[in-house]
Amino acid sequence: MTQFNIEIAPTSNQSILKFIANSFLTDSKSYEFNNIDEAKSSPLAQELFYLPFVKTVYISQNFIAIEKFDIIDWEVVQQEVANSIAEYLNAGKSAIEENVAPKKVAVSIYAESTPNPTVMKFITNRTLVTGILEFKKKEEAIHSPLAMGLFNFPFVKEVFFSNNYISVMKDDSAEWQEVMNEIRDFIKQYVESGKDVLSDNVLSNSADTTNSKSSNGKSGVKERSVMEGKIISLLDEYVTPAVADDGGHIHLDSFDEATKTVKVILQGACSGCPSSTVTLKNGIESLLKQMMPGEINEVVAING
Repeated sequence: MTQFNIEIAPTSNQSILKFIANSFLTDSKSYEFNNIDEAKSSPLAQELFYLPFVKTVYISQNFIAIEKFDIIDWEVVQQEVANSIAEYLNAGKSAIEENVAPKKVAVSIYAESTPNPTVMKFITNRTLVTGILEFKKKEEAIHSPLAMGLFNFPFVKEVFFSNNYISVMKDDSAEWQEVMNEIRDFIKQYVESGKDVLSDNVLSNSADTTNSKSSNGKSGVKERSVMEGKIISLLDEYVTPAVADDGGHIHLDSFDEATKTVKVILQGACSGCPSSTVTLKNGIESLLKQMMPGEINEVVAING
């Protein structure tokens, strides 16, 4: 039996906290409960509603998001809630009882262009993955049935997952105006069908690829120096949100203390973009030089 561990993760909404599990809780469906009566299909959600500060419970593939009332701060109760969820799941109880018809969240998908003309961003109202996943070719996507399905389109070159969107890179054999609706409909039908987005094997690797691959492509968590920690913090605060809006991601590859050279890896829509290598390199270089005076000489951008 799976031993559940629960990780606490903040969201952009201070009232909502995510409790991320190390294994799947549902079969790729998402459920939203606004009160204990709606939660008949989820004994776990019903237990959470007995807590007086719980306003809404949202259960997805491998996490539970809880919206609270403003009667208490998360810092006071978040660890207790995480421990309660872990205890419940480790007792062998189900997050969702599939034989009871739940209230399902309707799936909507919309397409959005990116600065990279070969990449289109497909955004859904469902969380697909936790963190970042990038597939440069079909052989890399064996643990993601959704990515494998996208690679079956002959024009799909790369697939990039981040939270609630997918960036798809095409080759020159098709134009987006010809195939955009086809890709959007495929993703919508796939998610609505309840099929797995990921297999269990990749849950442990679904965090930011900063931790899943080093510059030589080998797996494993990479030890970071104090300087690299500072650079990562600045990138996360000032750069990551902006490039995520454009369907991409950027993370630190390495910092050479001897030459004061920063190497960053561009992923998703940023990778291979005609303008991103120069634009992001100059923007990041200016930012780091300003925020870390005398400690940075150059930023080198690498396509992921």
